[in-house]
Amino acid sequence: MGKRSGSKRKDKKNKVILPPELPPEVDDDEIYVSDQDVDFYGRHEFHKFDQEALDRYVGRTAGDEAEVERLYEERNKRKALRPPREEDDDLEVDPVDALPVKTLQGDLVYNRAKKARSEENTGSMKSRAQENGADAKQSIKKDDLTGKSKNKTGDDKVKKSQTEVPKGKLHSDVLEEVKEELSAEELFEKKKAQLAELGMAMLEDPESNIRSLNDMLSISNDKDQKVVKLGLMSLLAVFKDIIPSYRIRQLTEKELAVEVSKEVKKTRYYEYTLIRCYKTYLQKLISLEKQAHFYPVAVRCMCALLDTAPHFNFRESLLASVVKNLSSSDDAVRKMCSETIRSIFINEGKHRGEATIEVVRLIADHVKLNDCQLHPDSIEVFLSLRFDEDIGEDETEEQKGKPKRNKRWQNQEASKQLPVSDKKKTRQELISKAREEVDADLRAVSFTLDPKERKRIQRETLSALFETYFRILKHSISTLNSRSKANIVSPGASHPLLAPCLEGLGKFSHLIDLDFMGELIACLKKLSGYSDRQDEVPHDNKLSVSERMQCCIVAFKVWRSNLEALNVDLQDFFVQLYNLILEYRPDRDSGEVLADALKTLLWEGKQQDMLRAAAFIKRLATFALSFGSAEAIAALVTLKHLLQKNSKCRNMLENDSGGGSLSSLVAKYNPEAKDPYLSGALASVLWELSLLEKHYDISVSSMASNILSMAALNPTQNPVPILNVNPLEAYRDLSIERELSKPASKALSLNLKKKRRGKEFVALSPDVLEKADCSVDQDELKEKLQSHFAVLRGISENERLRAELNHTLSSINMYKEYKKQKKNVKSKIVRKKVARV
Repeated sequence: MGKRSGSKRKDKKNKVILPPELPPEVDDDEIYVSDQDVDFYGRHEFHKFDQEALDRYVGRTAGDEAEVERLYEERNKRKALRPPREEDDDLEVDPVDALPVKTLQGDLVYNRAKKARSEENTGSMKSRAQENGADAKQSIKKDDLTGKSKNKTGDDKVKKSQTEVPKGKLHSDVLEEVKEELSAEELFEKKKAQLAELGMAMLEDPESNIRSLNDMLSISNDKDQKVVKLGLMSLLAVFKDIIPSYRIRQLTEKELAVEVSKEVKKTRYYEYTLIRCYKTYLQKLISLEKQAHFYPVAVRCMCALLDTAPHFNFRESLLASVVKNLSSSDDAVRKMCSETIRSIFINEGKHRGEATIEVVRLIADHVKLNDCQLHPDSIEVFLSLRFDEDIGEDETEEQKGKPKRNKRWQNQEASKQLPVSDKKKTRQELISKAREEVDADLRAVSFTLDPKERKRIQRETLSALFETYFRILKHSISTLNSRSKANIVSPGASHPLLAPCLEGLGKFSHLIDLDFMGELIACLKKLSGYSDRQDEVPHDNKLSVSERMQCCIVAFKVWRSNLEALNVDLQDFFVQLYNLILEYRPDRDSGEVLADALKTLLWEGKQQDMLRAAAFIKRLATFALSFGSAEAIAALVTLKHLLQKNSKCRNMLENDSGGGSLSSLVAKYNPEAKDPYLSGALASVLWELSLLEKHYDISVSSMASNILSMAALNPTQNPVPILNVNPLEAYRDLSIERELSKPASKALSLNLKKKRRGKEFVALSPDVLEKADCSVDQDELKEKLQSHFAVLRGISENERLRAELNHTLSSINMYKEYKKQKKNVKSKIVRKKVARV
């Protein structure tokens, strides 16, 4: 019996129970409901069956018998191997009914539903199951919140229906939990790998994988900032590689109506998709530029695109954004934009010069819009512009230079051209029109410009450039005039663009039209601070010393670049430079600008007037004694050059008590005179050079000694040259040597010394000093001072006695030699007398 029962159970296990056949349809009138059924339904509150689960379970087919059997066997094995739980309130959903979720670590997570069990319901249901004599185990679950209760039988259909009811909710909940468990770094790595795959596919075959740009753009719209930055940089690398070397134009209606081959359609689709994605990318960059977190990345991408493909579409948008950021407060962004604009000016072969004129016009509008209150880098980029030397020559002058043809030959050509029929005219017109179209297409494809077109672009660029420079000059003059009337004192501010403007005018001075020279010189004279009335007190708010020196430099460069054809008196600029030398401060002003002013006004000029040269010689000697070695060597080089050109000024090297040999011919030296002609420098002596001979810098001391040696030479002779350089080169060389001579190994010790000094010496306010107790014992102080000066008097007395002793010894020695010589003379006379006898 046991074997038979075991075999029966085995057969039942292997046998798959199929759904029973549906009962025949019965009318509602024929259905009889007993009182017991109504009572049972009322006691247990059965309602709202899951009709979809039942239909799905009943609608199974017989072809799935083997698979269903295998799954159920595996479920039973897992249940047998699972350890029993104590007081487990969770019901596990079987993997057959709800598939597990595999995490990134490789673990399987099974779905579970938490349902509260009621002991009373389970006990009652078990008693009823025993009374009815059912073989299958039954359980009742009651939900306290919803009040639902369901009967579970041993039949597989009921099990399937009960397990599938919470399946959808459980799967979504588990997916949400898994998503929350995934870290941001894992998601970032996943999207990073996806961007890399899309980018590599684009680089391998852009035409076939052009749709990958849309996927990369969608990834760039992620909420994670790191993913957005990585997407922007990935798209930048792709666009830099796939952008063609030509500008994609929009197709006309006629071109779209013509039937083309598949290859042409593929190319058109590629170009259309590329332009659309490129436009979307630029719009995203411009929108992200306004956010502080993405600002540097967006500007870097725009600069890289503009530097790589300045010829491509939507160049105007990129130029507007980059030019706007030239005056950014971020140093890194400003540097990137400046380098990009400079590369556009230098590499005109990429865009045929069209981008250059667009940039210059945008900067001019930007300066006008901001009322010249921008960062100096905004117009410093103009120094990288390049112009042809023959930009000012007209075509008419070129035609005038050609040899004229003979009139007879011209008449013959005219007679030959007269008899032309209408057909030939139309034919010639068509041929010329076709040639013009072909030439236009060739010019559009090639990056080489026609000489006439290049001249036109350069002229427009030059006019926009000088328009910007003159606007800055006029704004500076108007600001100075308004402040002088209002008596507002604000030194060093409100003129940020003046210094680069003056530098640019000095570089491009040879291209300025002669009609504007007089007005430009007058503006520069006003900006330099020159006043016609010598007794007038200068305003305190004027430009810095470096800016006023640059005005003098620009004026002389403009005058010399036009072959000195201007009938302009530059004496006022000499007077201004003479006064600015005394106002120079090395910690505030630029020494390189001062050296350039000395080179431009005094070194490169013709032979200076004697009185003016003497005044500058005396002032430069005083200046060299007061400031550092770099400024001193520049002043001494200029001083030596002036002495070589003006030999009469060498009389200032004489050490007479009342001045040089010309001191009686001129008035007394006045060091405070504002006009060099009224200073009377010829009556002075260059005593500063004797002190400069003992300078700590060997180059300065050797130059001073070399200048002093000129006093013993003839006016036509010059000393042996030491430095064959101009003042600017001498200043730069000595500045570089001073930087290189700093010991690198002692950097740490110097820093320690600074720290110690910082602890020892503390700057105190006047209030603290007043409150401090500064009382000193006067008797003790008096004794110390007496001992100190006694030592000094002893030293001086010792020196005096030594000098007297040396003088006495030398006198005695001289007297002994005199006696010896006298004795020799007497002996010679005696010998002569003896010889005669």
